[in-house]
Amino acid sequence: MSKRTMRRTAATRNISSTWLAATVAALAASGALASGGGAAGAAGAAAAYVPPAPVRSDRLADVAARLAVPPDDAKALVRWWWFGPNVVKTQLEREMQAMKQGGFGGFEIQPVYPMELDDPARGIRNVPYLSPEFLDAVSFVNVKAHEQKLRVDMTLASGWPYGGPNVPVTEAASRMRVAAVAIPAGAASYALPSVMSGESLVAAFVGEGSDKQYDATKLRLLDAKSSATGRAAVEPAAQARVAVHYIASRTGQQVKRAALGAEGFVLDHLSRTAIDHHLNTVAEPLLKAFGDKPPYAVFSDSLEVYGTDWTGDFLAEFQRRRGYDLKPHLPAVYSGQGPDAAAVRHDWALTQTELVNERYLTPVNDWATAHRTQFRSQTYGEPAVSMSSNRLVALPEGEGPQFRSFSFTRLATSACHLYNRPVVSAETWTWLNSPAFSATPLDMKVEADRMLLQGVNQFVGHGWPYTPPGAQEPGYSFYAAAVFNDHQPWWNVMPDVNAYLQRTSYLLRQGQPANEVAVLLPNDDVYAALTPGKVSLSAEMHKHVTPLLTEQILDAGHNLDYVDAESILALGVKHPVLVLPHVTRLAPEVLAKLQAYVRGGGKIIAVGGKPSLAPGYADAAHIGGQVAAASKALFASGAQVQVVADDAAVGAALKKALPGDLRLASGQSDVGFIRRKLADGDIYFIANTSNREVRTTATLRATRRSAAWWNPQDGKTTPASVKPGFALILAPYESRVLVLSDAAQATAPGAGSSVAAAGAGTASVLADLSRDWQLAFAGAQPQAIAELRSWTDTAATRYYSGEGVYTKDVTLATAPAANARVTLDFGPGTALESTPKVPAGMRAMLESPVREAAVVYINGARAGSVWKPPYQLDVTQWLKAGSNRIEVRVANLALNGLAGQERPDYRLLSARYGQRFVPQDTHLIEPKPSGMLGPVRLLSDQIK
Repeated sequence: MSKRTMRRTAATRNISSTWLAATVAALAASGALASGGGAAGAAGAAAAYVPPAPVRSDRLADVAARLAVPPDDAKALVRWWWFGPNVVKTQLEREMQAMKQGGFGGFEIQPVYPMELDDPARGIRNVPYLSPEFLDAVSFVNVKAHEQKLRVDMTLASGWPYGGPNVPVTEAASRMRVAAVAIPAGAASYALPSVMSGESLVAAFVGEGSDKQYDATKLRLLDAKSSATGRAAVEPAAQARVAVHYIASRTGQQVKRAALGAEGFVLDHLSRTAIDHHLNTVAEPLLKAFGDKPPYAVFSDSLEVYGTDWTGDFLAEFQRRRGYDLKPHLPAVYSGQGPDAAAVRHDWALTQTELVNERYLTPVNDWATAHRTQFRSQTYGEPAVSMSSNRLVALPEGEGPQFRSFSFTRLATSACHLYNRPVVSAETWTWLNSPAFSATPLDMKVEADRMLLQGVNQFVGHGWPYTPPGAQEPGYSFYAAAVFNDHQPWWNVMPDVNAYLQRTSYLLRQGQPANEVAVLLPNDDVYAALTPGKVSLSAEMHKHVTPLLTEQILDAGHNLDYVDAESILALGVKHPVLVLPHVTRLAPEVLAKLQAYVRGGGKIIAVGGKPSLAPGYADAAHIGGQVAAASKALFASGAQVQVVADDAAVGAALKKALPGDLRLASGQSDVGFIRRKLADGDIYFIANTSNREVRTTATLRATRRSAAWWNPQDGKTTPASVKPGFALILAPYESRVLVLSDAAQATAPGAGSSVAAAGAGTASVLADLSRDWQLAFAGAQPQAIAELRSWTDTAATRYYSGEGVYTKDVTLATAPAANARVTLDFGPGTALESTPKVPAGMRAMLESPVREAAVVYINGARAGSVWKPPYQLDVTQWLKAGSNRIEVRVANLALNGLAGQERPDYRLLSARYGQRFVPQDTHLIEPKPSGMLGPVRLLSDQIK
């Protein structure tokens, strides 16, 4: 170690602020902080690459001009699982065409495990991952996708995390293994623990105790050298002792859900050698298959490198970065014993963050840029990436709909808001309404809305299982996912579902984010509390950012972003209010930034106390004194800085610091919102996240000249009055978009608004249509039905999956008047009182009156679809005086047909390939109520 390194200040060793400042400066110089282009690109071709820019504007007129037909870049994507891989080109092309027809904008190719054994008679042939046949299929799909104007992303591996057969044990994910060996009293030697391939002895210690129990604080270094006999010499002692060995080992983790030929070790994400090897042997052949049309993005799933906490040169890197030798402190790190254990563990975990940033995220992002594509990354999990690690990738991605608690998705959206990434995606609908084929269009919306409320504006649906030609319906499914392809009968409304997702995604890209409350992620405290085998900031952050804390902020009429020490040092704090949740460890440099923030008008709410400790170990007493002094000065700043006892007091303190942006007289906990700020307006996305209607009065803290409702389903606009407050009526799970403008807005009175939005209870019943329909199923003659009931009530249709067509003639004395609106109302649905047994994921807690979706035709013309509350359709323009033919084409779940079949026997498949998956929750497969259940009515009201 150089003298210059030894002279580094203890503060630098603790939080690596010198390293951070240099990193931030490099990012700023490269334009990454301002442009959203990711980390600095490689030289040459990478410097010239300009990624595609999403359609965005800071002017409402520009946004409104595209409202009716939003740009294609806002369309949802799907994860396209290629099982085997066993794919044929004709089916690949057919499925791409179906994606486009269903309103999806593209796909991410994800090769995974085989679903069937080879069967020449049926054309089933699993080919190895990266084989010429596989790469030819990738090339074919890429060409056809460009012809269809579909976006193509490519996972840079099979399954997750990165790894495979090209990873030797010396590059596999690493961990420290602790092996204790008993030394009998009087013994002059002992048997060394075995050190196998891929392992190396880092250090050995000796002390009193046994191999079952010892005091790690009293161990002393031992020079335990291996010999040909496999024993190590020690000085004899009168008492029994223990030798504790710290062995750099491997986790042994295998790639999850690997395709044929992609099996192998998960690679070491803290090793640049391992990353470069993977890029050269896996990523390069993949990208060559794309020819001169590289994918829009290359992808990495969540970092689930379980148990990793070490790498080959960790001791040297630790010394270089932290300024002291970790070896004497290994017993403290791996036992947690002693007064310094937490501080040293902080430094040990922080070093892992720096290594994964520098050796995994940055080089993969640079590689992507050099290959004229972008790196899309789920940057959370293990190793311990931080929120600000997202600044190193072009396209951060979240996962998880936890809107009212700590969220991996909010890690990504916050980073995008801070580091100027205008598009933030989320893996959506993982485990949705398990088992597979149970998910409904309403389930999709319920989860999607929670993503939108966190700031997501690009959906990646999980997912689309490739199904070979001739497979038994309903086709393949991924073990941990719902199915969103055209094997679902309710595919008939998928274009309408995607229209909603596309329009909301487009709107939430416009202008700038406008959340006004920031929550400091206390990374330093979490680092100090991490333990070997689970080194993850995101996994432990919920202990500080609790559900109660999040609820207090949201229920005070605000939305929030996360910040961390890295973002504060690089960017300062831009939010009007900053919340410090039980923060005890914080660097003096960060406190200095907070002092400047308060001098500039910022307000701080500290929960549970003030920061008082140095982040790390080196010179902790001195730095701790600096922290205490800086903290005392900061919290003497007057009313701008508050300290509250616990999370439950945050809401009241926040209301005192800054009145809510959107406040409700009641139902605040059920309704979420997010705002985008434009130069001449504001866009509010407002969603009822509950299964019951909300009727309340809403108040905006700030208004503009005009207000209008922009319908997220069809883009129609209606006038709104929001001064001083306004009535807000939302059906269960209904969402609306409120737009405030400095100019008058073009609107059409009553157009596109629901009866619920206009004020339910004012409508009169024009006709009760709950009885006497004709019902026809595919291949059968229509039958008269006196009452509406579930298809599952009849033996012949109990296991039917498909479409049922209801027809009825209705006679009207006159056509609807010019100022009247006639609505076809299918009923409110039934709210569920308790959550059904769903082992994972989420679902809508509402039983629809139309199971599960319907397309309505009036006098032969398509009037629209019904798949979400309010279950109503404005049919005014299609009605006439005299007889009117109403046709309702209802589609149910593919699950019902599946329930009538025996479950597949994967015994031989597992015998051949190993058990690579377990089908999810198959014991829950049973027919679900289906059809139009009623009541059905024609309602008439006056347009206001």
